[in-house]
Amino acid sequence: MHFSSTLESDEDGNYHPLLDSESSHLETGLKSERRNNVWHKDAAIGGSQKHKEAQGVSAHRKIHINKYAFGGAILASTNSVLLGYDIGVMSGAVLYIKDNLKISTQVEILVGCLNVCSLIGSLASGRTSDYIGRRYTIVLAAATFLVGALLMGLAPSFIFLMAGRVVAGIGVGYSLMIAPVYTAELSPATTRGFLSSLPEVFINIGILLGYVSNYALSSLPGNMNWRLMLGLAALPAIIVAFCVLVMPESPRWLVMKGRFGDAKQVLIKTSDSKEEAELRLAEMIKAAKDLTPGAASSNWRGQGAWRELLCRPSRPIRRILIAAIGVNFFMQASGNDAVVYYSPEVFKDAGIQSRRQLVGVTVIMGIAKTFFVLVSALFLDRFGRRPLLLLGSTGMAASLAALGVGSMYLEQSADKPVWAIALCIVAVCADVSFFSIGLGPVTWVYSSEIFPMRLRAQGSSLAISVNRLVSGIVAMTFLSISKLISFGGMFFSLAGIMVVGTVFFYFFLPETKGKTLEEIGVLFEDKISENQIHFVS
Repeated sequence: MHFSSTLESDEDGNYHPLLDSESSHLETGLKSERRNNVWHKDAAIGGSQKHKEAQGVSAHRKIHINKYAFGGAILASTNSVLLGYDIGVMSGAVLYIKDNLKISTQVEILVGCLNVCSLIGSLASGRTSDYIGRRYTIVLAAATFLVGALLMGLAPSFIFLMAGRVVAGIGVGYSLMIAPVYTAELSPATTRGFLSSLPEVFINIGILLGYVSNYALSSLPGNMNWRLMLGLAALPAIIVAFCVLVMPESPRWLVMKGRFGDAKQVLIKTSDSKEEAELRLAEMIKAAKDLTPGAASSNWRGQGAWRELLCRPSRPIRRILIAAIGVNFFMQASGNDAVVYYSPEVFKDAGIQSRRQLVGVTVIMGIAKTFFVLVSALFLDRFGRRPLLLLGSTGMAASLAALGVGSMYLEQSADKPVWAIALCIVAVCADVSFFSIGLGPVTWVYSSEIFPMRLRAQGSSLAISVNRLVSGIVAMTFLSISKLISFGGMFFSLAGIMVVGTVFFYFFLPETKGKTLEEIGVLFEDKISENQIHFVS
């Protein structure tokens, strides 16, 4: 029994692959009209009782996580530990680097250059992953970061340290794009939110490991401790590079290359049944053949994607770009990375002077971040992307405003009252926790799932390049701007940015929970009214 790439929808809105013999007797116009009607009905508010019952069945199935897809997602996301470790460890290592290498104004450049240089990796990662595949791009990311970590750990001077940061930054750019995209393409629709948020979970685990490394190695001599802190990142890079070799390739990349048999084998392992695998494969083949000239063949390498994204985008693609670039912009404009990088400076200004105490407070902050990103990952497929994103951004705005109040009071007070110090510590922990609930995991999930198959890798790389550029700008200007307008003024400014971000998320980001990657594109089409786009669930 053979299935064609033609899909038939029943009256409940479910899709089934047709037999080849049945497909030949179905009129193309009628089939297209019925499919569009069902898709747009699914995207609209409310729906029939049968549609609600289908959602209930979907919600019940979310409890089951396919072990094969989960294993692939874990291995791909492990790469993100490297970025998290660098963010966490640099916040403490920079205290000792300043003394040992006798630098001051160069600190912002040292910290921020990794994010700016990751722009190179994120821009190149889309075309690279379309050419050599998602899996080997993950290996390339780990190998590049390995070289950068070794250069940083062995650096005899500031110039060598900067060179290591540049190389590591390129590896970070690759890993930030490829891990969520690979995971989204491998995962079933019902658990895609959880699995695609794992890179953010591992970033936070890496941050926590960096803090712990700071605390454990801080008692060593000043010319040795920071080198060990940075150089230890080489160990997980080696482990990641070898573990990735046992991962399957992305089934959607295999379909785009015309390797349907290989794609089917992966889908059988990542689906609950062979019938579900056949359905998923049929949807992928249809999306590839209908929308992408030259796709579904070994000659496909992502050609024409940049032209379609930047030169002649259709209205739906333009809306997708606005949503993807917007969520990535606000993720970094929130100042979260800068707060993590410079939290010791913030706490020092608040009145905590002991370096060991400063590092200890950052460990507490790291625990809070890791705990709440795990909570968010577990509930993304239950509550959806929009509710958690709006909750997180609203909470960040309130936390940053509270941090601004505490910082301004401390700046104007000579005795540094304990309540104000406590307010700053609680506000910082709340800010990073709300980030971990919303923007942290949702940005990676959303960026990796809303682009159509033919544009996913390069579209995601473009959005994440904006992410990296804004992150670098914020990291390299945070201290300078804070000196001009004070930490309190800086935090009030970031709170205002998050208010604007919350409004943007409300109006421009539709809900994607429970939909296949092939169905998501319809959310951005003209036939759905603007109000329906806002409240799709």
